[in-house]
Amino acid sequence: MTHRPAVRRVVSLVPSLTEAVAATAPGLLVGATDWCSHPPGLEVTRIGGTKNPDLARIAALAPDLVIANEEENRAPDLDGLRAAGVPVLVTEIRDLDQAFAELHRVLVDGCGLERPGWLDEAEAAWGAPPVPERRLRAVVPIWRRPWMVLGRDTFAGDLLARLGVDNVYAAHADRYPPIPVEELRAAGADLVVLPDEPYAFTADDGPEAFPGLPAALVGGRHLTWYGPSLTAAPAAISAALRAATR
Repeated sequence: MTHRPAVRRVVSLVPSLTEAVAATAPGLLVGATDWCSHPPGLEVTRIGGTKNPDLARIAALAPDLVIANEEENRAPDLDGLRAAGVPVLVTEIRDLDQAFAELHRVLVDGCGLERPGWLDEAEAAWGAPPVPERRLRAVVPIWRRPWMVLGRDTFAGDLLARLGVDNVYAAHADRYPPIPVEELRAAGADLVVLPDEPYAFTADDGPEAFPGLPAALVGGRHLTWYGPSLTAAPAAISAALRAATR
């Protein structure tokens, strides 16, 4: 029988996965990106950004595993780590079901951990999420200057759909298309959903661009992160939607 070497040192290049590992096995992480803000007070070596990690610093940490994501991290960086002999596990997450499967793969198959209770709690929370009396149509900007929105096959779009909100641009050819704001205003949406990341939309920065349209200000960590935040996400997102449309 072949035994897999124990994983004792992990570097995460994805904020969501950093939180997932830290919540499951404190002390396993030895490195994370500058953008890895959860859990608060995480004390690990910072290795740069998700798009510009310091490969030499990562290699010097001698990780047993680097965890990454095909959307958040660049293929040349991951290839560079592999060329240096660093094992890399790459996730792909386009919807909630895939997120749950990939979290299990990272934590259990990749890191050799027991399946965490928070992952079961998150699946239960999304098993029967709250939904409005009628389905709503929304535009979901993720950036301005230029304006960009959620398009096809996005994790955030899937979460909103499960909560009764359909993305107006879900059938767009691009996943994050740039759309002129005039077109967004004329798209026939019932509301605009404004997360606070990657662009930090606030009550004073975003809603004014959509006069007459209800604006739901949503925490980006609940809408776009896949990890322990998924447990509270259905209630938190639904509360923001209700506040905007009541």
